[in-house]
Amino acid sequence: MSRIGKKPVPIGAAKVAVADGLVKVEGPKGKLELRVHPAMKVTLDAAKKELLVARPDDERQSKALHGLTRSLLANMVEGVLNGYKKTLEIQGVGYKAEIKGKDLMLSVGYVNTIAVPIPAGVTVTLEANKIHVTGADKQMVGQFASDVRRVRKPEPYKGKGVRYLGEVVKIKPGKAFAGAGAAAVK
Repeated sequence: MSRIGKKPVPIGAAKVAVADGLVKVEGPKGKLELRVHPAMKVTLDAAKKELLVARPDDERQSKALHGLTRSLLANMVEGVLNGYKKTLEIQGVGYKAEIKGKDLMLSVGYVNTIAVPIPAGVTVTLEANKIHVTGADKQMVGQFASDVRRVRKPEPYKGKGVRYLGEVVKIKPGKAFAGAGAAAVK
């Protein structure tokens, strides 16, 4: 039995509806829905306020889907109740970000500014050199943050670029260090 899959998902104050393989979750942070794989059976235990996921057999795919479905449902409930947040920081002289309409405009050392469209359900706020990405859908928040980081990944010599808050970038010594070391060996 899947250790993750067999654990019930507590729904707390969220409103949950299960019908024909479609699970709808609603809370203060938003509404989410998930079309569950036909092999998985999701039931709502209203008395205990929890969701239960069951699988039909012990096939390899069923075991994988069992844990996956439970995790997706738990992420949905957490998202509509508390939301998810990723923070990115921009490092580099002259690097900046601004919001224009439904796009995040990034000036990160290229000739042109890069426009990253902000998807529906994701909120972006700017604070000095930080970009805060929030939303109810964990996958959407993470994907948007990854798309923003991909515009200019931190480079290993000076550390300039877009990185997650708290991300450690290992800085390499440059040519000057290598040249000085080679001259000192003689």
